[in-house]
Amino acid sequence: MGKRLAGAYAAARRVFEEADDALGFPISRLCFEGPEEDLKLTENTQPALLTVSVAAFEVLRERGLTPDSVAGHSLGEYAALVAAGSLRLGEAVRLVRQRGRYMQEAVPAGVGAMAALLKLPAGKLEPVLAEAAQGEIVSAANLNSPDQVVIAGHAAAVGRAMELAKAAGARRAVLLPVSAPFHCALMKPAQERLRASLDATEFRDLAFPLVNNWQAREVRTGAEAREGLYQQVPNPVRWLESIRLLAAQGTTRFVEVGAGSVLTGLLRNIDPALEGWKFGEPADLDGLAGLARAHVT
Repeated sequence: MGKRLAGAYAAARRVFEEADDALGFPISRLCFEGPEEDLKLTENTQPALLTVSVAAFEVLRERGLTPDSVAGHSLGEYAALVAAGSLRLGEAVRLVRQRGRYMQEAVPAGVGAMAALLKLPAGKLEPVLAEAAQGEIVSAANLNSPDQVVIAGHAAAVGRAMELAKAAGARRAVLLPVSAPFHCALMKPAQERLRASLDATEFRDLAFPLVNNWQAREVRTGAEAREGLYQQVPNPVRWLESIRLLAAQGTTRFVEVGAGSVLTGLLRNIDPALEGWKFGEPADLDGLAGLARAHVT
């Protein structure tokens, strides 16, 4: 992950070097070589993904592709804030390493779970969750697209919600291989631990606006950015609303920066008229050659 970027572009190499220095260990080596079992630890996964995203962004910026607005899905909001100049990379990788550790420690292994509900009919989500809870926690964690909602909470409640969703007409209900139940009330202990780290970090006003996860609204100040990162921990990622807001403001072109292309797929599902590209590998650059300006997600 990120190895070919660093091999091809000096701008990407500088990002990996800065992240290594900030963390005090070679996250670059973990990205490039693994081992996979270490990379899958969320306290490593989060700074690794952040570093790859920022490395890709810096390659694009060096080529004159700068955004008018940014948004990031969950962890991606930190990368978006680095891109917007609100956070320095070193501060961001240290924050997300702590975030990952706090999230992992908030819920004992096996207690929580997450699942994706696909094509659940409109109006069925809240009744399904209410019936599934039975005194436990289960709630929407990622409102990703018209056809995809991710839920999180206690493992038994998530299991009940999956069966109820299928009975209510969902095409599929898929248990996700995650290490903790993110973006639900079980994350409140992690949220409170993260508060001190966020308060100790300088957040500058943004060079261009961010549409945040917590409210799916545009923010421009450092104070708003900090509060959004605090509030996103136990609350759902409102991705569908975020993309629709950007589209309503006139955004038509999106570039997904970093590893993978999940957000580009969600974009097509949200509105096929919106144009999406990804950039996480040198080969992806050819597809962006005609872009004079891009919106980065």
